[in-house]
Amino acid sequence: MNLSSAELLRYGRHLTLPELGLEGQLKLKKGSVLVVGAGGLGSPMLLYLAAAGVGRIGIIDPDVVDVTNLQRQILYNSADVGKSKAETARRKLLELNPHIDITVYPIALTRHNALQIIENYDVIADGTDNFQTRYLVNDACVIKGKVNIYGSIFRFEGQVSVFNYPQANGERGVNYRDLFPAPPPPDMIPDCAEGGVLGVLPGIIGSIQASEAIKVLTGVGEPLAGRLFLFDAASFMTRVLKVSKNPNLAPITELVDYDIFCGIKPIVQNNIRNISASDLLKQLKSNESFQLIDVREKHEFESGFMEGAQSMPLSQLTTFIPEIQKDKKVILYCQSGKRSAKALGQLIDNHGFTNVVHLENGFAGWLKFESGKKEL
Repeated sequence: MNLSSAELLRYGRHLTLPELGLEGQLKLKKGSVLVVGAGGLGSPMLLYLAAAGVGRIGIIDPDVVDVTNLQRQILYNSADVGKSKAETARRKLLELNPHIDITVYPIALTRHNALQIIENYDVIADGTDNFQTRYLVNDACVIKGKVNIYGSIFRFEGQVSVFNYPQANGERGVNYRDLFPAPPPPDMIPDCAEGGVLGVLPGIIGSIQASEAIKVLTGVGEPLAGRLFLFDAASFMTRVLKVSKNPNLAPITELVDYDIFCGIKPIVQNNIRNISASDLLKQLKSNESFQLIDVREKHEFESGFMEGAQSMPLSQLTTFIPEIQKDKKVILYCQSGKRSAKALGQLIDNHGFTNVVHLENGFAGWLKFESGKKEL
């Protein structure tokens, strides 16, 4: 395999690096990376991996572009809203670099397809935003002997590491479970919709992940294997922590049900009731009286709320019990639907309410529904 004259010109700044040179660029061309998640972290990773000349890139993401993504997912623009992330990313990356091959999987990575998909790639780059998929990616990489470039973000903070890296003795290095043997409780750490994220943060962390992937493919530099890089954008403080093998970690030999493992269970109890945005609209247009309660924190409520809503933060919900009515329908909402579901369960299980429902997909879903309605 050689570089064409067009590639020699394109990658000239790489070729003049003594540490990389022609040999390193050929390794990139021969190499392959699967990026799991084409969102905030995936966007910069994909752009820089494609620009660097990684010969074969896989993109797996089942989602479509949403207007709320555009604050941080720099691969997309307003015209892409509603389109497949994976397909849109492929088109734009090939416009950036037509000398590479890109395979897209516009589906979710699951325990049923993970091993089959990742076995076709040298390096797996984890750009996901939930613990279920992080453990799935990690376990599949361990089973298949693949390097896992891990990254995560939350509000102003991000972290990066290189897991399952081959060591000189032939064994594999630490993996995600050495660092996090068990997931946190499902309601302890909110997602980006609940907790927010500084828009530039995934650009920083995703770019570092791309750099680590390039180092692994070329053998240039020292990857973050056995180390965890921590970055705080608010204080601009960085730390690098050493990560060691966990001697009590059981061997990873199979993929499990990660929803169960992470304590994520669908709301299926008879006493947990949802209301959709369209049904809420009908409710608003009817003459039926009801109480609308916003269970987000005060600062969230003050930044925007639904007309007629009362602020009763989940963290102080018990103090508001006397104000919650029992003689009419009560509708709860939060940002994404997670906290309102928890609040609903508390009101039913602990306080005997039978007249309460919560809004599916929360305030964010309502805004999206309203936006779609205006565009029709």
